[in-house]
Amino acid sequence: MLAGAGSHLRASVAPAAVLAAALLSSFARCSLPGRGDPAASVLSPYFGTKTRYEDVNPWLLGDPVAPRRDPELLAGTCTPVQLVALIRHGTRYPTTKQIRKLRQLQGLLQTRGPGDRGSGAAAALVEWPLWYDDWMDGQLVEKGRQDMRQLALRLAALFPDLFSRENYGRLRLITSSKHRCVDSSAAFLQGLWQHYHPGLPLPEVSDLIQVAFFTCSFDLAIKGVHSPWCDVFDVEDAKVLEYLNDLKQYWKRSYGYTINSRSSCTLFQDIFLHLDKAVEQKQRSQPVSSPVILQFGHAETLLPLLSLMGYFKDREPLTAYNFKEQVHRQFRSGRIVPYAANLIFVLYHCENAKTPQEEFQVQMLLNEKVLPLAHSQETVALYEDLKNHYKDILQSCQNSKECHLPKVNITSDEL
Repeated sequence: MLAGAGSHLRASVAPAAVLAAALLSSFARCSLPGRGDPAASVLSPYFGTKTRYEDVNPWLLGDPVAPRRDPELLAGTCTPVQLVALIRHGTRYPTTKQIRKLRQLQGLLQTRGPGDRGSGAAAALVEWPLWYDDWMDGQLVEKGRQDMRQLALRLAALFPDLFSRENYGRLRLITSSKHRCVDSSAAFLQGLWQHYHPGLPLPEVSDLIQVAFFTCSFDLAIKGVHSPWCDVFDVEDAKVLEYLNDLKQYWKRSYGYTINSRSSCTLFQDIFLHLDKAVEQKQRSQPVSSPVILQFGHAETLLPLLSLMGYFKDREPLTAYNFKEQVHRQFRSGRIVPYAANLIFVLYHCENAKTPQEEFQVQMLLNEKVLPLAHSQETVALYEDLKNHYKDILQSCQNSKECHLPKVNITSDEL
């Protein structure tokens, strides 16, 4: 349906009438699916950072609050003593910029007369209500709050000793100033309320093709409905558009430029400061002052950090010219940072350790699944070994030097 990857990775300008005709010509090749057609679920794994969390963890469709214990998680004599989590906000509305582009796209379709609208898909798009308003502007939706509440319930059930009532007062909550992150943190707390007080009511805690493609994703994620916008695309289209989104994330947030990941150096150090303090307190037989630390941010928080740590790095960079060669790429943002994505560090204290070095061990979870260590592919590491692997990062955040701007502005069109 769409021509190919290369043509969709170059911007083009066309008069409105020409673009409308081109869109309708494309839609003329579409046919509306029958009632109950699962096309939305066929496309949904390719929405990049607009991917639903349950499309990464399909088991949640059965029971969204039942914890799923990864068999690789440590058990037995090793006890979790601290959890540090970086959590992306939940499902959100499109931004005002995206909404205005969607209006522009719908306007182009409506410029054609009723007899010129071609296929059923094109006609359905003209009739499909545009219910997005400017005020929505990227705000968290109720589904996003549900994402957070359910994540809280699952984590609390998976790590009951850390999320105990006694530890609630020592829980640390840090959030981006963006409203969708603040609201996500509040909804997470609501989930913990449900964990502690089951049955009680919750307390009040206060290029245009891409636009069409992601409108399909927003309708699915927010309302759980199959939109006619989904019928415009097939799976091959979706793969192209997913790659286009991944190109953006790769070059702006990940391995495209070294500075992208270096921006997360301070955050990485901060995580290990928390872990160091917990180790020190445990060694002194003191209670861990902050057993649970939750930090809420964005896809742009998690992707650079994971890149800094060496995860999801492909042998060849992602470019507009190697789409076919990158079909099996590791860097797929929708699988890494869907809505409600989370990266969790769990520090364990292991009794009966043969040496002091073995006393403290660490595991990482990405989206509630154990994340093998980038350098060894093991599922657990001695804490000191992990620190030693990342010692260059932990000892050398040179933000003032790396972020220094030249006095003379230099424009670049590399991107």
